Amino acid sequence: MRTHRTTGVIVSTALVGALAFGTAGTAFASPDVAPTGTFTGRTAPAAPDPAALLAQVTALGNVGAVLTPVTDLVKAVLAAPGNKLSAEDATKHADAVKAAIAAAKVPAAPAVPAVPAAPAVPAAPAAPAVPAVPAAPAVPAVPATPALPATPALPATPALPGVPALPGVSMHGVSAADRSAPRAADVAGDALAGLQTAVDNLLKAATSGDVAGVLTSALATVTGLVNFLVATVLGGALPAPDLPGLPKLPALPTLPVPLPPLPLNDLPG
Repeated sequence: MRTHRTTGVIVSTALVGALAFGTAGTAFASPDVAPTGTFTGRTAPAAPDPAALLAQVTALGNVGAVLTPVTDLVKAVLAAPGNKLSAEDATKHADAVKAAIAAAKVPAAPAVPAVPAAPAVPAAPAAPAVPAVPAAPAVPAVPATPALPATPALPATPALPGVPALPGVSMHGVSAADRSAPRAADVAGDALAGLQTAVDNLLKAATSGDVAGVLTSALATVTGLVNFLVATVLGGALPAPDLPGLPKLPALPTLPVPLPPLPLNDLPG
């Protein structure tokens, strides 16, 4: 039996097309084929700022520098017989705490890049000889200035009317918490000031033998340390923690608090 010529051409064409598209389809569907480009669909994270990292490390260093002398003081007082320190030991701990708190209040100075050497200055060319200046002609005598007439007296300036007093600003709608909210940038400084006060009270009680005052002041000192730690973490100088399971840190309030507009229309004319 003979195969029709047209039928053979159609079968051959279909077979070639199936082989060609089958090979291309395998290439498109195969996961082992590497892409020709370098784009992966993801953008690389931005590199951290060295100055910001330096500020964060400095803030952490300040926390450690304050934490060590304060905890040493509290442990020394609680471990001393009768919770009483000698004057020498109290002075030693007081100086260490004051130095640490003073260092924590001073911001870290940014690194100054090295100044390149100045290029050599070429030698200045020799100045040409200056010609002799001719003698100036004689200046004629200036005639005498006639006397000016007397200035008449100015009339007296009338007194200005008194400025009316402004009415009091209403704080209606502003909560007491907003009015008393500290600035975020000053929270760490306020915590350090409160910690210094608590340390002074602890030293005073420890050198006088006041056991009840020692316990109260020790608790206030530990609380002041916690305040400083939390103020440093929430003050914005450190990166937010990313450990799974930790709650999101709240933000500190900032000033100024917006005030209502003044009732200027009620001012006396």
